[in-house]
Amino acid sequence: MAAQALDPLSKLVTVFGGSGFLGRHVVRALAKRGYRIRVAVRRPDLAGHLQPLGRVGQIHAVQANLRFKNSVEAAVAGSDAVVNLVGIMQQTGRQRFDAVQAFGARVVAQAAAGIGAPLVHVSALGADAASASLYARTKAAGEEAVLAAVPDAVVFRPSVLFGPEDAFFNRFAVLARMLPVIPLAGADTRFQPVFVGDVAEAIARAVDGTVAGGRIYELGGPHVRTLREIIDYILKITGRRRLVLPLPFGIARLQASVLETLDKLTLGLMPDELVLTRDQVSLLASDNVVSEAAIAEGRTLQGLGIQPEAIEAIAPGYLWRFRERGQFQQPHLA
Repeated sequence: MAAQALDPLSKLVTVFGGSGFLGRHVVRALAKRGYRIRVAVRRPDLAGHLQPLGRVGQIHAVQANLRFKNSVEAAVAGSDAVVNLVGIMQQTGRQRFDAVQAFGARVVAQAAAGIGAPLVHVSALGADAASASLYARTKAAGEEAVLAAVPDAVVFRPSVLFGPEDAFFNRFAVLARMLPVIPLAGADTRFQPVFVGDVAEAIARAVDGTVAGGRIYELGGPHVRTLREIIDYILKITGRRRLVLPLPFGIARLQASVLETLDKLTLGLMPDELVLTRDQVSLLASDNVVSEAAIAEGRTLQGLGIQPEAIEAIAPGYLWRFRERGQFQQPHLA
């Protein structure tokens, strides 16, 4: 992919999943470079928030569903590059891990190959064909399908993303506001949270053609922390004093089973922050950090010339709203 740099002023990039958390940052990064952007989503009527990120007419949303090959092919038609950001953390209705992250990834890759367009595919750190987690297995299957269809595709595996409106730091901040006790599975599991803006910049550079293709890049932040350390930091920033109760994985799976059942009985009306699945518990059994091999081979943000932002530089700027007295309350940093 690095051999064919795109001229931003005349090129069209199709971004699948561009209306999501990572997607809006990717769209912004591409728009700043001058690309025309076609955002392929299931509900184009809900993608209006992307329009202010570019000039008039620069960003256009179209309907596409990864479960339907024809809609994917129509979305990539005429594109000079394709980016696939689509992924789910929980199965709901027809949105199943295999359909979205394995079959869907293959369909997008084959569509890109069909028109000879470079492809950037976003997977996840922890993708593993041998994992106990179906999420991780389907992510690995998606990577395999992508590289089979487009051997020079750029594949990114980010760790958990943080930034305004993220689903990780904000989730635990909400739980700290709602609950006196935070039950925690995988308290000792290690994570390497990465700023969403840094991941978006890496994706934009891949679209530019400056990132070598046919490789899997592992994207993590500058620091590795256990889940318990991350929760403790969130509590300090938000000024909340809560008991954190580490759970053995057996009990955590039982808890997840109960919560999954309650979510189904309430027809999905439970707050997202309270929903925990057994598959997510399985994910928490494995560390989520950049491998030594990726570091040695330069398949990291630093290897791409991007200095990753630390949690401390970004998270306080959006977690303050969870303090009892808002931005004027001083966090407990001692």
